[in-house]
Amino acid sequence: MKRFIESEQGEIFDIIVVGGGITGASVAYEAATRGLKVALLEKNDFSWATSAVTSKLIHGGLRYLVNGEIGLVRESLRERRVLENIAPNFVYPAPIMMTHNSNSLKNNKWVVKIGMLMYDLLSFDKNYTWDASKKIPNHTTISRQQVLEREPNVRSAGLTGASIFYDCASIFPERLTLAFIKSAIAYGARVSNYAQVTGFRFDQQHNVTGVEVQDLLNGKCHTLRGKLTINCGGPWADIVLGMANPNNDCVTLRRSEGIHIITGKQMLSGNYVVGSMTPKGRHFFLIPWRGHTLIGTTDKAFTGNPDAYRVTKASILELIDEVNSSFGDGTLNYSDVQHAFGGLRPLVEDQTEETYTCSRRYEISDNATDGLNGLITVEGGKYTTSRNLAENCLKLVEVKLGRSGGKSTTHRQQLVGSEIKDMKAFINNIQKDNKDFAAHTLDYLGKNYGTEYAAILKLAREDKTLAGTLNADGELLAQVTYAIRHEMARTLSDIVMRRTGIGTLGNPGDEVLQKVAALAARELNWDVAKVKQEIMDTNNLLKLPDA
Repeated sequence: MKRFIESEQGEIFDIIVVGGGITGASVAYEAATRGLKVALLEKNDFSWATSAVTSKLIHGGLRYLVNGEIGLVRESLRERRVLENIAPNFVYPAPIMMTHNSNSLKNNKWVVKIGMLMYDLLSFDKNYTWDASKKIPNHTTISRQQVLEREPNVRSAGLTGASIFYDCASIFPERLTLAFIKSAIAYGARVSNYAQVTGFRFDQQHNVTGVEVQDLLNGKCHTLRGKLTINCGGPWADIVLGMANPNNDCVTLRRSEGIHIITGKQMLSGNYVVGSMTPKGRHFFLIPWRGHTLIGTTDKAFTGNPDAYRVTKASILELIDEVNSSFGDGTLNYSDVQHAFGGLRPLVEDQTEETYTCSRRYEISDNATDGLNGLITVEGGKYTTSRNLAENCLKLVEVKLGRSGGKSTTHRQQLVGSEIKDMKAFINNIQKDNKDFAAHTLDYLGKNYGTEYAAILKLAREDKTLAGTLNADGELLAQVTYAIRHEMARTLSDIVMRRTGIGTLGNPGDEVLQKVAALAARELNWDVAKVKQEIMDTNNLLKLPDA
């Protein structure tokens, strides 16, 4: 992976994608597989915003059935299976225990039973998986006593039982997004992080003919020419659209805040994701993840500039209060929080008062209707359906370009690094063939790097200092070198938050950050001042909010 903006030669692209989250990555990949000449630009790092702040679930959206969104649920369940197939090292079936309570009609076990039966019916093809280990059973119902035996921390008051059903876990959404980007590159796409679109280019008929871009790493400005520009800005989509149409009022996106907290406090058995309902009728989930409990998410309206968004202490305390009101012994507190993260979801629906009941559907708009021919804007959506969103987006692209690239193939081929037929056999072979590394290191590398794991082991064998482990997962310093040389990591936070899991459970401590920063300095030619600044920026990023 190379930042193409550094050697840009004035070429003309078929499409320019603005935004390097999962939507932009999926669109770039889909377009590149159709033979289009593609450029993707991201103003920060890939998957740094909304795509990085998920609950780490690939799901059909059971609660969307309440809104009658059967089409969205069916699409989501189909795409859940597709992701199991094309990204087998990242996506795994996960049993979810949805508890039932006598105090809420919405959570009544007989009412939920109807939804569960429909969920099973809509996922009729769930076992058409390429890897037999990815198959998903139908739901089951268990008694109150069985719930308490399996998950003792479930609140017993009012408990009537639970439904157990399956969705999927995404073990590292940021690296899954990166796999889409790598796959786009494999088909010829040109990509760059830290490349901010600052404006648009127009011809005499006011057709959009490209974008103005600033390379944020060296300050240089570029003009990129493209037949079509696709705005995949997520929560920034309306701001990007505003740059193209500064003299007219643009529709302001509706945004919702979702936060998560991670605690080392043992609240789960580790065998289930546990779903519970608050007294106000909103669901949250407790998710076992890397020996910790991940709790989320909230869903609250956000107004203001998305660049100014930060997780607040008040939001964390609000989530803690919701957990304590309906799960466990009610003693979870702020000091138990090891890490907190949050972000903004772009919503396309404005007919409901609260964001929790808003649809997670997406819209693909031809901005020619706004006098901006040559620009397409994608709004809304959810991580699970991003690949299909891209497929639908390409239908409009091909109409606009007057050419056909044939049928989509992205649901039929595995992503780069994910070319694995049988995950269990794959991990077993890694363990058997690499006895000079710890089993937990090999398991982590096999799952999070897939077929690329061997390149990291090669680095560690060539330079024994890179074989040092950094955390309980057995992550290696070699991953830092790999991230810089082969995955376009350019900052310390890129490395510890989106290429590795070093910082995703919270601050790993000064000693680890110093080691990683020193290695990055060697690879990226940082001076002492730059190292100090990178460490300070990362510490600030990982610090829990005081207010």
